[in-house]
Amino acid sequence: MKRILLIMLLLTVLCTLEYHTSYAQSPIRVGTTAAEFLGIGYGAAGCALGDAYVSMVTDISGVYWNPAGLSYMTNGQALFTYQPWLVDISTYFSAVGINLENYGTMAIGLIGVNYGEMKVTTVEFQQGTGETFFASDYAFSFSYGRRLASWFGFGATAKYIRSSIWHTNASAMAVDLGVLIQTPFFSASGSEDKGMRIGMSLSNYGTRMEYNGIDLLRSVDISPDETGNYKDSEVYFSTEDWELPLIFRVGMSIMPMATMRQQLTLAMDALHVNNNSESVNVGAEYMVSTPGIGKVFLRGGYRALFLDDSEFGPTFGIGVLRQLMGNSGFQFDYTYRDIGILGYINTFGIKVIL
Repeated sequence: MKRILLIMLLLTVLCTLEYHTSYAQSPIRVGTTAAEFLGIGYGAAGCALGDAYVSMVTDISGVYWNPAGLSYMTNGQALFTYQPWLVDISTYFSAVGINLENYGTMAIGLIGVNYGEMKVTTVEFQQGTGETFFASDYAFSFSYGRRLASWFGFGATAKYIRSSIWHTNASAMAVDLGVLIQTPFFSASGSEDKGMRIGMSLSNYGTRMEYNGIDLLRSVDISPDETGNYKDSEVYFSTEDWELPLIFRVGMSIMPMATMRQQLTLAMDALHVNNNSESVNVGAEYMVSTPGIGKVFLRGGYRALFLDDSEFGPTFGIGVLRQLMGNSGFQFDYTYRDIGILGYINTFGIKVIL
């Protein structure tokens, strides 16, 4: 029964990948969703693999990529990621999780974006009025993951999202759902835990965002062509509500090489989103265990293959895991991402294993 189920899941994933790569639709809804910061990718390890991480994640970064990855955690973990983005925008991601043995894994996470200080400009004062304002976004999440069998894990995340621009803000609630399946197929070592993994996740399924605040309150002359004092009539501009960036990921990863000291993992994800066309992410990770240093990870990938007019390019990264006594340790990760004419992005991450 287990083998039949795995074959059916494999066929489903292969058919889905074929659909995404062969019948991708043109991007007809670009720029029609709010909270775009939720889709730029967080976590140095996953970003280094070109975001092809939905089937590989088995640590605390599953809070973002796939909450089912939390079900494979055996220790408590804490992750801190800093990612300077474009035009002096700063982004960060932090998460803490604890394994409750037979009850699964619980975690909390925070994604934040700081757009910095900007000048207030008007038609009359295009160089600035002397005032400044700030803009920021953040998403606070609570996640839970559990393995129902040694080869099957699921997870869910509930998140609160808020966006602020000066005195105007919007908020929304959303959920993420995910599964992670370990199969015995294509295992180079013969061990089931080194076989092909299949991962699927649905991110940011939730309510719409509508901006409100005192910045939308104005004095307007509602009848400029009529006599009478209408110039100080107060009006409130009502904004439209916007969907969140819904992301469906399905992917697989295999280990063509798996020994005591070396591992090579290849991964591929297909994405279906509600604000662009379908795309494919690919990545590879080589791990070598070195006495006196620990585990060293070399990573590379490419994001958004087959996406029209994409500026995303290759990604590269390195990670070092220093293991201590009692299965504890700490890990440092770095990622370089090429974004074409927009330049490049550096991502730094530190993970603590408790």
